Amino acid sequence: MAYHVYMLASRLHGTLYIGVTNNLARRVHEHRSRHSPSFTATYGVTRLVWYESYDRIIEAIEREKALKKWRRNWKIRLIEEMNPDWSDLYGTLAGWTG
Repeated sequence: MAYHVYMLASRLHGTLYIGVTNNLARRVHEHRSRHSPSFTATYGVTRLVWYESYDRIIEAIEREKALKKWRRNWKIRLIEEMNPDWSDLYGTLAGWTG
């Protein structure tokens, strides 16, 4: 089973959210559907702009915790190394249901 650390954004250089999950497509879909009151729903943070995969949950959780301590400009640099245009990567995921 793969585990994923991911970042969502409200827009280019907008509000960021960092999370961890074992099903990236499902979790991003949950954020996008805004069914429950949450940080991502309140601030419109629905665009998947970055993610990494890990074999072990402990590694993913450690990475998530580390990223949450990073300075904002470091997070932006990390996003732009993978996704310079801040495109929404949700549609590229296997298991995406649209």
